[in-house]
Amino acid sequence: MTATDERGVRALLADGRVVAVRELGPADEAEVLDLHARLSERDQYLRFFGPMAPLGSVARQIARARDDGHAALGAYLGGVLIGVANYEVLGDDPNTAEVALVVDGAAQAHGVGTLLLEHLASLGRSRGLRRFVADVLAENHRMMKVFVDAGLAYRSTGGGPERQVMISLAPDETYLEAVGERERVADVASLAAVLRPGSVVVVGAGRRAGSVGNAVLRNLLGAGFAGALTAVNPHADEVAGVRCWPSVAELPEVPDLAVVCVPAAAVPDAVEQCGQRGIRAAVVISAGLSGSELGPAVLDAVRRHGMRLVGPNCVGVVNTDPSVRLDATFARGAAPAGRVGVVTQSGGVGIALMESLRQLGLGVSTLVSTGDKYDVSGNDLLLWWRQDTRTDIAVLYLESFGNPRKFSRVARALARTKPVLAVRPAGSDVAQRAAASHTAATATPAVTRDALFEQAGVIAVDTVGELIDTIAALSWQPLPAGNRVAVLSNAGGSGVLAADACVHNGLIVTELAPATTAALRALLPAQASVTNPVDTTATVDAPTFAACLRVLLAADEVDAVIAAGVPTALGDPVTAVATLAGSLEKPVLAVRPGQLASVTGLAATSATIACYADPAPAAAALGRVARYAGWRREPAGHVPDLTGLAVPGATGLVHTHLSALPAGGWLEPLEVTALLESFGIPVLRPIIADDGDGAVAAWRWFGAPVAIKAIADTALHKSAAGGVLLNLADETEVRAAVDTLAQRFGAALRGMQVQPMVPAGRELIVGVSSDELFGPLVVFGLGGTDTDLIADRTARLAPLTDTDAQRMVHSLRSSPALFGPNAKNPLPTHDISDVLLRVGRLAELLPEIAELDLNPLVVTETGCVAVDARIRIEPRHPTDPFLRRLRG
Repeated sequence: MTATDERGVRALLADGRVVAVRELGPADEAEVLDLHARLSERDQYLRFFGPMAPLGSVARQIARARDDGHAALGAYLGGVLIGVANYEVLGDDPNTAEVALVVDGAAQAHGVGTLLLEHLASLGRSRGLRRFVADVLAENHRMMKVFVDAGLAYRSTGGGPERQVMISLAPDETYLEAVGERERVADVASLAAVLRPGSVVVVGAGRRAGSVGNAVLRNLLGAGFAGALTAVNPHADEVAGVRCWPSVAELPEVPDLAVVCVPAAAVPDAVEQCGQRGIRAAVVISAGLSGSELGPAVLDAVRRHGMRLVGPNCVGVVNTDPSVRLDATFARGAAPAGRVGVVTQSGGVGIALMESLRQLGLGVSTLVSTGDKYDVSGNDLLLWWRQDTRTDIAVLYLESFGNPRKFSRVARALARTKPVLAVRPAGSDVAQRAAASHTAATATPAVTRDALFEQAGVIAVDTVGELIDTIAALSWQPLPAGNRVAVLSNAGGSGVLAADACVHNGLIVTELAPATTAALRALLPAQASVTNPVDTTATVDAPTFAACLRVLLAADEVDAVIAAGVPTALGDPVTAVATLAGSLEKPVLAVRPGQLASVTGLAATSATIACYADPAPAAAALGRVARYAGWRREPAGHVPDLTGLAVPGATGLVHTHLSALPAGGWLEPLEVTALLESFGIPVLRPIIADDGDGAVAAWRWFGAPVAIKAIADTALHKSAAGGVLLNLADETEVRAAVDTLAQRFGAALRGMQVQPMVPAGRELIVGVSSDELFGPLVVFGLGGTDTDLIADRTARLAPLTDTDAQRMVHSLRSSPALFGPNAKNPLPTHDISDVLLRVGRLAELLPEIAELDLNPLVVTETGCVAVDARIRIEPRHPTDPFLRRLRG
């Protein structure tokens, strides 16, 4: 895990300023010397425990060329070195290094030291270090605070004036939470210039109506932007009543935000001028930069001047907060104010969504169109919305993930308190490669993405229409306490359709209790049906329909109601539903067949409910909401401590294999067995035989019927290739099996695995397919020879929590029959969950594992064992996904 590349990375300080962090070398000696020379006498004393050591030797030692025992990082603000962190590996312990930090006095208390420590710890971990040690004066409270605030486990020893601090570099959950909170604080501070600017300049505000710059300026005026507004146009004194200046350099005051609307060729110079003037953030509306030399030029300017950037090729940004009133877009009409936060890579989707929300009587709190996403991304907005009290629902349209593992953490944290919805971009898995393992064939991009969404509690939809349907259900109704639904209708056909749609969307059309049916019978005519779905008949009036709804809402066996009604001469039952909206403690979705809008808000005196034109989208929206509510009710889960792990041996095995075969490949059977056993995964250990005599000797050793499996590069799917022969009970059968395999595979046969037969049981599959961006995907499902035919599987991304593992076990279509309370011979879910957790940990700690299959994993009432297993490894150079760094 490398913390930096040669150019370094951008990261945020606690106050939102952008610094560059990079490794230091001999060329930086003068800057390191200058930093130490700027230290106050007090800081010198705290750093060196007395008079300062000769500055030249200190700088030379820190800035010397990187080697196995030394590394140094520097933090630069505005091109000036403001902090240094370095370590020196101890001669008697190659796993431990002494760490030192120094920060310019003028830059202290802004998180520079903590940021450098995070990056240095990540760099040290990537080079095999396990701990840092430091000698600190007891009175150096700021340095002790850096070590404490980092979140890494530490121990302080010693008395008197000095303390020795030992810091573990293991990134446990406490550390990741601390890093995440620091990132949230810094990100919100940096985005204030984007979403809460006190002043805005439109660069390229044209006089011509219809030009993008003119439209942006007029939208800012139309929204009544609360801050100071200026424009840059060298050919005009004013546009739309706003004073213009010839260039950014000539602006009388430095604005917080620049909205750049000039032609693509002029964008790099415009952004450079913004950076030179000290503008903190830019929104680049202009398109045509990506794929040319213009894009890197813009990025270079952003990096050098420490700016935040939205775009390029975007629609702009919106914040409808009455204290801000920012509409820096070229969308038609004012952005509707509301409580939905939106981040979208597609400007068209953003505009369509605003229009749909407007028609529904809803609106946006904030909207950011990220366009080509050079810097500000969905992760930034997820962090912003956690503290934004004006955002109740978060909506994402993401065509790509820059850091999906960080997305998982920040989305999960937000979804615990606010619904997060994502529109899945159109795509196809047709081009998925023909994988050599069943797991890799399963792990398509769509499966991986959906696993990410499900674990993070994100409500995923496929269209803007489904998105609006779900937002309507969430905006006006409480979350259901379960997924048991009652359907109430005055038209039998609509009720049946609604009930069918509920079942299709994972809802339970609940059986009504006798007391509930009795109360309904007392209200309804004899010909009415009081079983679920309830058909009141078309002869009831609206008050009676409302009374029936009250009965259903009061029933303990009902968590939500879909009320479908058509108007008759006796009244409109859906209107009666709306009158109850203000007093509902359970969600009710209305359906009015024939209404023009697919979904609308049905307003009563003080509240609103969602009303759909058809039962199917109503049931689909309720199904999504119920699943999300169920996810929120579940414990968050934790990554458990697993016993019996021999990580150093497993790591050594992988490195030995890659040393011999640098390109990687499939491990040999005994290597697979050793790797699985090192993580406590139950596996049937084979004996390898070269010929018939060896196979017979193995059969005699086991003293029981055996299976013989071919070891051949052409038989990765052994059963399908005819490479598995079972239940060989005597020497004659064993030798005949060896001859059969020799005939089938010829010179490709490199040997045979001989294993004892195991008792018959349910055959499952557990596997891993690892992606360098998303990390390892753990797959679980029905296994054996029919695994690809039945395709009953589920998937989660590592690291797996105990909750993830349990959800996987119970997420198969066949789970009720295998593990449910009514299963004939229920299988041990604890043992299966343990295997899933151990496989997930194996893939997490050994990123070189590209593919893994346990197929079949044979499960009986007494436990489980992997009968066949394959592992493919390849060289990997992973980056630290949780290291604080900005895109670009």
